[in-house]
Amino acid sequence: MEKGDRAGLTAFFIGCLFFAFLGGAYIVLAQVFPYKFLDNAYRAGWALVQQKHTIDSPFTQTDQWRKARSDKRGTAIYDPKRAYNGYTLYTSGGRTTAYLIDMQGHVVHQWHADYSKLWQTTPDGREAQPDKLMYFRKAVMYPNGDLLAIFIAAGDTPWGYGLVKLDANSNVIWKYHGATHHDLYLTDDNRVFILTDAYRDQPVPGFRNLKTPWLDDYLVELNGENGQVVKKISIFDALWHSRYQALLGADPSFAMEDPLHTNSVQYLGDALGKAFAPAQGNGDQVLLSTRHPGLAVLLDVKSGQVTWALKGSWLGQHSMRALPNGHFTIFDNYGNFEKHNMSRILEVDPTTHAITWQYAGNAQHPFSNLLRGAVVTLPNGDRLITESDGGRLFEVAPNGDIVWEYDNPIRGGDHNQYIPVVSSGQRIKPDQLAPAFRRSLNTSQE
Repeated sequence: MEKGDRAGLTAFFIGCLFFAFLGGAYIVLAQVFPYKFLDNAYRAGWALVQQKHTIDSPFTQTDQWRKARSDKRGTAIYDPKRAYNGYTLYTSGGRTTAYLIDMQGHVVHQWHADYSKLWQTTPDGREAQPDKLMYFRKAVMYPNGDLLAIFIAAGDTPWGYGLVKLDANSNVIWKYHGATHHDLYLTDDNRVFILTDAYRDQPVPGFRNLKTPWLDDYLVELNGENGQVVKKISIFDALWHSRYQALLGADPSFAMEDPLHTNSVQYLGDALGKAFAPAQGNGDQVLLSTRHPGLAVLLDVKSGQVTWALKGSWLGQHSMRALPNGHFTIFDNYGNFEKHNMSRILEVDPTTHAITWQYAGNAQHPFSNLLRGAVVTLPNGDRLITESDGGRLFEVAPNGDIVWEYDNPIRGGDHNQYIPVVSSGQRIKPDQLAPAFRRSLNTSQE
């Protein structure tokens, strides 16, 4: 080939590349055909790369492990005269196990279930993550030792994998293969309320920045006897078609594929329906926390409609719970803006919006929790707090004193430098347990 021909061919090739670049830039910037297909392929490929890194490096590539803040293990603080004494149920990252401990931190009972022995795929039919990347995100114990537990997997979306009911010996009573996540609530009449999620491909007219596919959350009611679905409600649709639709405009830009990120659910019942003013006497409602728009939401179970919503000063919140005094508590993950103490627990009056009580940590006991977290108000007025990122549970008296603290004793890594996150935090009085189960507990170290 002559030198001139080669130069012309090179120029032609460079020109093709230049026009291809211009065409690609126009497709991306204008988001015209075939942008959606290319974007979905890119995101899917990147997700596979990230998933591979997650499997290879669970300590550094998942949110189930954190750098341990100290060498403390087990019960570090215990004031028996001021604490609400009993057993504490919690779950630990890195394993699908729930632990029941006494006030000294001794394990008196535990439950375990491997996901791979229950199901081979995710709820939507994809290959499931290995068992080592799963843990029980939330567990709730019955007085007779039965246990409800939510499976969560790292490095996957939708991240919910299923719900199982175990007996005291970890035998399966029933299982629900849905994309369960974050929270569950067991009512006194054995109804189970859970949160699930699923992708939707349809754009929402009027929500211009919402990307497709996007993740919707659902409120699901299960029959506690057999795990069968009683009702399923789209939380997004309920909020979008309510008078509170404009509050979705508070969604941050990173949430355009996950516009709600609902992370807590509480069924009110008759007593709380009367005490909690926004419920207007209707206890057949659930209180929800939607993290990304930062909302407290009441959803009527019968009608499927949102009846009330509130946006406050909290940021990245979890674990909303209505109280008998008509207020509600919130785990405010990073609304405190103090060094080493970015988190706080709030008690809020829903009528005046006033913060009536708060706990925010101090220099001696830092309190910072970016993800997860929970707070339970105990019968004596103390708060049982789950600081997931710190791998600890602690009980705070009304004056802010820590009267009990437990640090997850499990460690990982080459030098035991990592601690698994904790969640759940259920405190149970011994006399609330069924006699047969109470006798079975390993109380020899108490």
